[in-house]
Amino acid sequence: MLILLPPSEGKTAPSAGEPVDPAALWLPKLATARKRVLGKLAAMSRRRSARAVAESLEVLGLSAGQRGELERNAGLATAPAAPAAEVYTGVLYEALDVATLAREARAWVADRAVVFSGLWGVVRLTDRIPAYRCSAGVTLPGIGGLTPYWKTALTRHVPAGGPVLDLRSGAYASMWTPGPQAVALRVLHERIVDGEPRRSVVSHFNKATKGRLVRALAEEGVAPGSVDELLTTLRDLKYTVEERPVAAGRPRQADVVVREL
Repeated sequence: MLILLPPSEGKTAPSAGEPVDPAALWLPKLATARKRVLGKLAAMSRRRSARAVAESLEVLGLSAGQRGELERNAGLATAPAAPAAEVYTGVLYEALDVATLAREARAWVADRAVVFSGLWGVVRLTDRIPAYRCSAGVTLPGIGGLTPYWKTALTRHVPAGGPVLDLRSGAYASMWTPGPQAVALRVLHERIVDGEPRRSVVSHFNKATKGRLVRALAEEGVAPGSVDELLTTLRDLKYTVEERPVAAGRPRQADVVVREL
């Protein structure tokens, strides 16, 4: 079983530790592709003219007040690295809270959860990385769009077996398409408006629910052999899960419906 996670925009920079080794990350055959993105990102971020800085900020989708992110990117090759579970500190990862899981549950997550990244392609939560700023939606000079760049590389190397629980969205979901033994999960908030139930995606709660869901699976130590068994497990854990129709041969899609924020 694989659990596919997005990275978090918020990251905590490690204060100590050896630099990242792209070949030591999950799927070492991606090392060359990783080094290429790392080199282009650092080179772009090191440019110092006012025009170049403005261009780099625009490429990365940053404001002038976030210029410090360029300084961070410029030094990625030598920056301290730490386990990805400690570097990614956004809402999903706060809810998952790997550090407070029992040893067996931490091992379960380490074996199954992988994070898709515009810089690294895909990593495990135990892989050591520095803090960085580079989303999958970036078009990087000298490389082009990172989503198609990684899609080409990941299609050859990510294991395609199932079941797969896909918790990604947007550009990260486009980086690699799992086979039919997969289910993409969306979180919807249901509330009553004028006596009628209405559902919507709420970004913060969507991420928090996904983190809690992975934590619940880890604490149970589940080992589903199919998507059907996985969805049954989620229902046994008291999640309201509703499947959506999809074309034959495509990964399945389901909604987790929550009623309390």
